[in-house]
Amino acid sequence: MYLFLLSSLLTYICVLLAVAFFTLLERKGLSYIQIRKGPNKVGIAGLPQPLADAAKLLTKEIAKPTMANYSPYFAAPVFSFILALLLWQLYPSLYSLGYFKWGILFFLCVSGLNVYGTLLAGWSSNSKYALLGSLRAIAQTISYEISMALILLFPLFLVSSFSFVEMKEAQSLIWLAFLMIPVSLMWFVTCIAETNRAPFDFAEGESELVSGFNIEYGAGGFALIFLAEYANILIMSLFSALLFFGGSSMIFFESDIGFMMKILFFAFVFIWVRGSYPRFRYDLLMGLTWKSFLPSALAFLILVFSLSYLLYY
Repeated sequence: MYLFLLSSLLTYICVLLAVAFFTLLERKGLSYIQIRKGPNKVGIAGLPQPLADAAKLLTKEIAKPTMANYSPYFAAPVFSFILALLLWQLYPSLYSLGYFKWGILFFLCVSGLNVYGTLLAGWSSNSKYALLGSLRAIAQTISYEISMALILLFPLFLVSSFSFVEMKEAQSLIWLAFLMIPVSLMWFVTCIAETNRAPFDFAEGESELVSGFNIEYGAGGFALIFLAEYANILIMSLFSALLFFGGSSMIFFESDIGFMMKILFFAFVFIWVRGSYPRFRYDLLMGLTWKSFLPSALAFLILVFSLSYLLYY
């Protein structure tokens, strides 16, 4: 029990450090995509910049909007942050002390709760901008969760297990992405929409909603929302690598370093997409999941189910 708690604590510390330096990677990546310099003044090549940002946010005065409902207002960032960290219990490392047998169900339950953090933050702020931003984020997240759950059924049907560890072991000879390339692409686009990232960042549309659902937050509250968002990006990159690209499996051998490189690649694609595409129109975003992803996923699902039925019987 103590070892499990220590392992979880170390995992969370490593996640927070990874999030800190991922923000630096994003700022550097976007700056070079836009042909300019990123953070380069603090320390050597701007490397301690995330630590300086964290120190600034955590030492600022905590904002207390006059009209806010204080209990949910302060609880919302903590709730989002805890949910983001909980998902990291599913990380199937070669050195993990324990595994979830029903990991995919746990993932769906926890990711389904994420929307409540956004709802609480937008509603409790008692601001029109925050409320509109949270409503748009909720509609977007719930819509794409349906497509995400259907796409998750593909590896479930092929592997016949809810465990991420068995999902990884089943891809020792061939990665699932090679068997269903369109589905893996749909999964990644859904991940971008689920994490409210550009070009689907309608919860934070600066041109019409200023900063969206988190506009009334500053200091520690904003830092927790920020950490939760980037921890979710990294965990969705991890699941993309695990479900469709074999996880630590490198075809005939396993490597945790290889797994980390895959996660880093998918995390960088989030940045790359942000630097390459303009923001979608909101109706196009909702049409993409309801009119394209949902019918396509159902059609592919019927095909895969029919083929598996014919193979078994």
